[in-house]
Amino acid sequence: MRSIWLLSFLLAVVVLATPGQAQVPQFEDLTRQFDYDAKVPLEVQQVGQERRGAVTVIDLTYTSPRGGRVPAYLVVPPGRGPFAAILFGHWMMEGSPLKNRGEFLEEAVVLARSGAVSLLIDAPYVRPGFEKEKDELRLATQSAEVSRQQLIDFRRGIDLLTARPDIDPKRIAYIGHSFDAHVGGILSGVEKRIGSFGLMAGGFADEEYVFDPENAEMRKLRERIGENQIRDYFRMYAWDDPIHFVGHSRPAAVLLQFGRQDKAITEKMARRYYELFAEPKQIGFYDSGHALDAEARRDRTQWLVKRLSLKPIDKAALARIPELK
Repeated sequence: MRSIWLLSFLLAVVVLATPGQAQVPQFEDLTRQFDYDAKVPLEVQQVGQERRGAVTVIDLTYTSPRGGRVPAYLVVPPGRGPFAAILFGHWMMEGSPLKNRGEFLEEAVVLARSGAVSLLIDAPYVRPGFEKEKDELRLATQSAEVSRQQLIDFRRGIDLLTARPDIDPKRIAYIGHSFDAHVGGILSGVEKRIGSFGLMAGGFADEEYVFDPENAEMRKLRERIGENQIRDYFRMYAWDDPIHFVGHSRPAAVLLQFGRQDKAITEKMARRYYELFAEPKQIGFYDSGHALDAEARRDRTQWLVKRLSLKPIDKAALARIPELK
């Protein structure tokens, strides 16, 4: 979960910060951290293909501007379109067999029958050849760069989708869970080609989380490391804190979803995150943990149907999707 990652990240990287650093950069300067050259060829390579009734699931890779190749599923409906498009970003829950692009695959197949093309990508953490740094200092830097690479790879994914003649560029959505909800929060301020953001069980104010007076774990961390050093750290890595971006989410619509049993994100925190986003927005709470549940899935897909002008969802097929573990 994001909170666990944040704690280990701070413990490792805060030594980089030195007192007296510059104030948080302007928003325009922060967004430049996610620039890339859109003219570089995507070099899409198809790995495999599977039919799910009338729906086609294509296994492919494309070039990442930050190095290596992005593994992805492209889920395509029958017909010529124009289709809406959805980007899906998975969680990173340790021990889950679906901490990869497979998390939303069944959901994407159901949505394809309603007229949406979906692109589901693997985060750098789970891509072939990724090696987690063993040195704490290098691990901290690697963690921040993974977040940045994932965001840029999603922007490149939009390039891939909008290059297709069957895609309606005015109907693009993003769905992200946990780690990729964090990425999506930043993306909402950076990428204006996306008109709808569904963000699940995410954290969107890292500095506020660490300085929360009600968080005993974070209070001990502040006492151990020193508040000034931690503040300086957040200035160094301001581009990786969604709080600087979510207020710029307009004109996109935002749906936030949280589980009332999620120990990492209290309802008070969730409502604070909701306040940070620009209108239009809405929030949903569910009797579930960090994985959320079938009710959240139903609400999310119905929201997508409305936002993307899709055909009605096959509710029976949606109900057959297993709960996420």
